[in-house]
Amino acid sequence: MSNDIRIKKGLDIKLKGEAEKTSEKAIVSNFYTLRPEDFHGVIPKLISKVGTKVKAGETVFFDKSNEAIKFASPVSGEVLEISRGEKRKILAIKIQADKEQAYQDYGKFDVDAADSEAIKSHLLASGCWPFVKQRPYDVIANPDKAPKAIFISGYASAPLAADLDFTLQGKEAELQAAVTALGKLTEGKVHVSVGKNGNSPLVGLTGITLHHVSGPHPSGNVGTQINKIDPINKGEVVWTVNAQDLIIIGELLLTGKFNAERIVALVGSSVEKPRYFVTKIGSEVATMVYDKGITKDSHDRIISGNVLSGKQVKPDGYLDYYSNVISIIPEGDDYEFFGWNKPIFNKISTSRAFTFSWLSPKKSYDLNTNTNGEHRAFVTTGTYEEVFPLDIYPMQILKACMYKDLDEMEALGMYEVAPEDFALTEFVCVSKQPHQKIIREGLDLMLKEIG
Repeated sequence: MSNDIRIKKGLDIKLKGEAEKTSEKAIVSNFYTLRPEDFHGVIPKLISKVGTKVKAGETVFFDKSNEAIKFASPVSGEVLEISRGEKRKILAIKIQADKEQAYQDYGKFDVDAADSEAIKSHLLASGCWPFVKQRPYDVIANPDKAPKAIFISGYASAPLAADLDFTLQGKEAELQAAVTALGKLTEGKVHVSVGKNGNSPLVGLTGITLHHVSGPHPSGNVGTQINKIDPINKGEVVWTVNAQDLIIIGELLLTGKFNAERIVALVGSSVEKPRYFVTKIGSEVATMVYDKGITKDSHDRIISGNVLSGKQVKPDGYLDYYSNVISIIPEGDDYEFFGWNKPIFNKISTSRAFTFSWLSPKKSYDLNTNTNGEHRAFVTTGTYEEVFPLDIYPMQILKACMYKDLDEMEALGMYEVAPEDFALTEFVCVSKQPHQKIIREGLDLMLKEIG
């Protein structure tokens, strides 16, 4: 079988505001926040209380349903505040960072000499395990169930995504240590995908099966790659790890320090100078956003993640645990008079009715958050299939999730999808249905009923 993955179905959304390949250190954040909502399905049990001093890498809370899965502080400092919601649900743990950082020392780890149980125990104890996620259900991996394979996507195809070839530069030693360790946790292969025409540091790694990806978005989604390389059947599990998270895992193995440093792309048409920042997980968004061209009074939406599947954050919000992009685009809350009944030249559409984006396939657009229509009943148009490369019927699986038919969800391939796989179908949906929310609720139902 060829290791080339060619995707034909999909849609590249070219937006203005791509980051220049220059990086600088972000303003050092005074406060860092861990939000349990970033870890879907986790019920946190606190170890650290308000006033507790913690080191970088020291456990702050663990998963109530699996106490072995621990979550570490990205910095050393003092637990300043624990925000709670209804029924005392923990919403956020806010940490005031020390000026001089102190790290919990987990010791250098000899990956070559260690067996799978020792590696697993080390990653669990150090707080690195949350970086390992699983399909089905798109949740933190269950350490008690071995995967048939591990997938890592080193190619980002989403609109204005961070260039992984750039952000991974110079980290070959950390990447190699991480994939060597992960390779011992599965009897199958470690599949690594890179762009066909890129120059990725992942290419030279040993102990991996390398795949070259080409085609429109969502070719870079790990779900697309799983579907084309080794689809998931009932009873099977695969693990996935974000490419940039490999650096944190690798550095922990090589040095014994949990270094939550991350290179983040600040992108979007509302940013005067889009570029990359070196910061840490959970840092204040304001340390990067309020630099040039963006003010607190700007009428823009700040998104932690890409514009298709990221989370909206407030101007005083914090970087998502898994994100390496902050996207800022204009807020689209204006009403366009007779917008449905005149030629449109400044928007992207898969349809040729009134829109002319097909005439300029390489043009970059300045789009806002307007959905250009209201929520309405599902309409069968065939547009989902045009942008959905998985061997799955998107309309049928969405409807099965809505009427909660578990047997039908299983039969249609629910085990191998995640919400991000339906971001494009949501974008082109003429019915304005929240596809990612529907899929997430369907996965939660399956996890609860089937496990």
